[in-house]
Amino acid sequence: MQLIINNKLYTDNSQEADENSVFVVSKQNEKFKQNAIDNGCKNIIDSSELKNHIDLSSIKIIGITGTNGKTTTAAAIYSILLDLGYKVALQGTRGFFINEQRVEDYSLTTPVQLGNFAHIQKAMQNGCDFFVMEVSSHAIEQKRIEGLTFALKIHTNITRDHLDYHKTIEEYINVKNSFLSDESPKLINKDDSKVKCNTKNGFAYSLENPSTYKVDAYSFKNGMHVMFNHFGAIHSFSSNMMGIFNVYNLMAAVAAVHITTQKPLEEICEALEGFGGVSGRMETVSENPLIIVDFAHTPDGMKEVLQSFNERDIICVFGAGGDRDKEKRPLMGSIAASFAKHIIVTSDNPRFEDPDMIIEDILKGIKNHSSVIVELNRKEAIRKAIEKADENSVVLVLGKGDESTQIIYDKKFPFSDKEEILKIINKD
Repeated sequence: MQLIINNKLYTDNSQEADENSVFVVSKQNEKFKQNAIDNGCKNIIDSSELKNHIDLSSIKIIGITGTNGKTTTAAAIYSILLDLGYKVALQGTRGFFINEQRVEDYSLTTPVQLGNFAHIQKAMQNGCDFFVMEVSSHAIEQKRIEGLTFALKIHTNITRDHLDYHKTIEEYINVKNSFLSDESPKLINKDDSKVKCNTKNGFAYSLENPSTYKVDAYSFKNGMHVMFNHFGAIHSFSSNMMGIFNVYNLMAAVAAVHITTQKPLEEICEALEGFGGVSGRMETVSENPLIIVDFAHTPDGMKEVLQSFNERDIICVFGAGGDRDKEKRPLMGSIAASFAKHIIVTSDNPRFEDPDMIIEDILKGIKNHSSVIVELNRKEAIRKAIEKADENSVVLVLGKGDESTQIIYDKKFPFSDKEEILKIINKD
């Protein structure tokens, strides 16, 4: 990654470093420092010093962490701010956007530190008032966000994820919560007891517990309708999105925009209604039969999606990624068994694991296999689910969302749940 400041090249690639450039040392590249020196580089700085070399004071940075909801919350904030007339950049799982234009495709949820600074610089060059970014647990632990001053930090929730990296749920929780340990303005989900923060400059949203932005009522008849209380004043908004978890996501977005802009909540709620959701996140691919694609890939994420359709017969298609947390697999199976009438267990992104063994792990969490179909071929699994669908059912295809590939070993093969669904229902 490169950054140009006052016509000077800043790089974290030791092969690019020379006598005319600055080599930026981080946790990820510190072992290559000597190589940069050998290449003639005399200007070497620690990544924590980047903030002293570039002025970021003209832009407000909003960072969102949490196991679930980062992408939708970030996208909703981005959409609201744009509709309110601000210039905005968005960086996260779906890529890098500036003022509604995709600038880069997805690489990492949160880039390496130099990448963050380079993107923020580009946003400023395009006149952006805000920079909205997703913040992963990896980025927090690896100090990829070091040196950034946040106008607001948001924490959506903590559930089981990334234990292949963090090893224990306790470590994962501690890393997530460390994002909120300073005195930056912060916004938390008050209903998640695992979320802890430095209460100075703290705000909260909730459905159950008292908070700064407290939902008083909601319904899902012909879309989502929400009423909430802010210091005694009642406000409301509507959306075509579904699911209780999206009530949380949209409340976080409304609160975040209100805190960082001080615009009237009436204007913010009106702007929110123009947000249609995120591709692959609770996305309706077909109305008849009702087929929905979602990225849910953790037990709690699956539960949030599944419990949103208690009034329908649920047909659930899912698998689990290989070379990732194995202990979550039977938990995912158990959640599916608790809500779904029919379960079709299939392959996700097996990577270097045997897909059959991944499926076996999932099945350990399902006591009664009478409603379970095992179909390793994901396309055929989707087909079998659709064949079972009727007017009372909903087909939920979970785990991959808007991903366009399936990872087998270290190769990526073209595969889109949405595209395969459309092919099947259109009989192409």
